[in-house]
Amino acid sequence: MRPVQSNPVTTRLADIAAQAGVSEATVSRVLNGKPGVAATTRQSVLAALDVLGYERPVRLRQRSEGLVGLITPELENPIFPALAQVIGQALTRQGYTPVLATQTPGGSTEDELTEMLVDRGVAGIIFVSGLHADTSADMQRYEQLRAQGVPFVLVDGFSPKVQAPFISPDDRAAMALAVTHLVSLGHTNIGLALGPKRFVPVQRKIEGFVRTMQEQLGLSPADIEERLVQHSLYTLEGGQAAATALMDRACTAVVCASDMMALGAIRAARQRGLEVPKDISVVGFDDSP
Repeated sequence: MRPVQSNPVTTRLADIAAQAGVSEATVSRVLNGKPGVAATTRQSVLAALDVLGYERPVRLRQRSEGLVGLITPELENPIFPALAQVIGQALTRQGYTPVLATQTPGGSTEDELTEMLVDRGVAGIIFVSGLHADTSADMQRYEQLRAQGVPFVLVDGFSPKVQAPFISPDDRAAMALAVTHLVSLGHTNIGLALGPKRFVPVQRKIEGFVRTMQEQLGLSPADIEERLVQHSLYTLEGGQAAATALMDRACTAVVCASDMMALGAIRAARQRGLEVPKDISVVGFDDSP
């Protein structure tokens, strides 16, 4: 008996088609250099080749515009791999080669990863949730990077102290949406679970949460911060601990600063025999799958 093996060419076409969101026939046309394919579709197929690690046919190769470093704090939270994938696809479509550099506990720091990328002559660096979002960090490191002539973009935690392009969600508006939704469901005791207070997104979420709770329910800011805001870590365990503390204060709904924390909050609820959303409401943040 011999195991049946699929045709590797067919498998490759299916993989590329799924990644690019097109048909296998379209992938075949692009790879064979046939006309009748829109330029954007062709670029999507080529980007899918790069992301999946397949080598481009010689006639479809383009000269690299250079390396672009992408520094993320971790990969355990699914939002960071999701961002890396989308950013990587966008870079390859423009002819750049993405280089993913991830910080790990006991491993390289953001500064060390930055130095490594600069030494390799990168064309630019993208920082996701980096030290720029930490109010206790020295922002001078970014001025030094600019002085070296390296372009960079910062994702999350907008700070006016750093002169650079930023892409950040509106944390205050997000909390207003979450609280307004929960109040419309009839909740009056709503808790907020988030990370350490020194981070810019945390501070802005608290501002939005307190303001909306005050407007919607007439609670005092001091009471809200003391009783309904719980700091922890941006992990499943952190969300579980924060939600447990908030449920001890009779909260019937918990707004979480990340989807990982929301998973932890759901775990905490289930440990008490509660169903989500029947008995307690949980709101996540990140929109990760």
